[in-house]
Amino acid sequence: MISPNGSQPCISDYALTIKIAIFAISMENLQAFKSLISSPKRVVIVTHFKPDADALGSSLGLSGYLIKKGHDVSVITPSNYPDFLAWMPGNEAVLALSNDKPENEQKAEQLVDDAEIVFCLDFSSLSRINSLGEMIRKSGAVKVLIDHHLEPENFAQFVQWTTASASTAGLIFELIEELGEKAMIDQNIANCLYAGLMTDTGGFRHNNTRQKEFLIASELVGLGANPHETARQIYDTSTLERLRLTGFVLSQKLVVLPEYNTAYMTLSQDELKEYGAQTGDTEGLVNYGLSIKGVKLSVLMYDRKEEIKLSLRSLGDFSVNEMARKYFEGGGHRNASGGSSKLSLENTLNKLLEILPEYKIQLNKE
Repeated sequence: MISPNGSQPCISDYALTIKIAIFAISMENLQAFKSLISSPKRVVIVTHFKPDADALGSSLGLSGYLIKKGHDVSVITPSNYPDFLAWMPGNEAVLALSNDKPENEQKAEQLVDDAEIVFCLDFSSLSRINSLGEMIRKSGAVKVLIDHHLEPENFAQFVQWTTASASTAGLIFELIEELGEKAMIDQNIANCLYAGLMTDTGGFRHNNTRQKEFLIASELVGLGANPHETARQIYDTSTLERLRLTGFVLSQKLVVLPEYNTAYMTLSQDELKEYGAQTGDTEGLVNYGLSIKGVKLSVLMYDRKEEIKLSLRSLGDFSVNEMARKYFEGGGHRNASGGSSKLSLENTLNKLLEILPEYKIQLNKE
């Protein structure tokens, strides 16, 4: 599924080019990539800001595979991430950038400068990785993009991209399989990839779950992945503070607008502090809105000091990706996207309420 990107087409042409490459795999392209990774090199793997299980799982899964091939591999995240992901094999070596560890920025810059290959996983634009974006753009390393989000930016020499895939972890598995090296996937790699596949399909419940996702999951279990333990670590391991925050949101902050089939939740800085919220504690809250009968759009917005972050989820044909791109400087998938706002929390909510009439017909469509 690897396609080369030698020319500089516009984004629409680029998307069309790599869509074709996804369904008409060139053995020459795959062989070029196989040759690239055939001898030990200095490799950096980068994933998006506030990485989730798919971002971290695909990165650590790929890292484990490349280390077994003799490469010197560093995984860098543009931010910290939830504690419930820290069980993943290889997590202890991840270099996470954060305000309380400014020295990591210099380490990351040195690693990117020295890299011969940079893998960009689970994001489609270099703007998603903050300061790392410019480091990678300027880097002379060969760049490889592996992702399943809409409208990828044109910056990589090798691309494995399709929105048909439910997860980047699934694309990593398919790539290793296409390289003829599935036997190199051990239990640790399998668990990381399974975690990404499981979560980005919502436990195989989302409408992005195809037959292929079940087939990949089956292959990973056969290679040692433990579905029970992976699910327990991610879904059934919470702090008391996180559970209390969830209870507060559902009892006090969940608002339903029947005329728009919409639910929304807001969380201020004071409320997050009151419940001792840590990175990842808001993960999944937005999905509760969609569990309400009749609701087609659910929005969570919370104050992250420097900006307001939004999580948007939808059902059916309603595109939160379009809404996020148009109004909230974001994007992602049709039914699951993120965004941000430089306005206050109150004004961001007012902005959402002001644009909902524009989508009333779509949101009330059967």
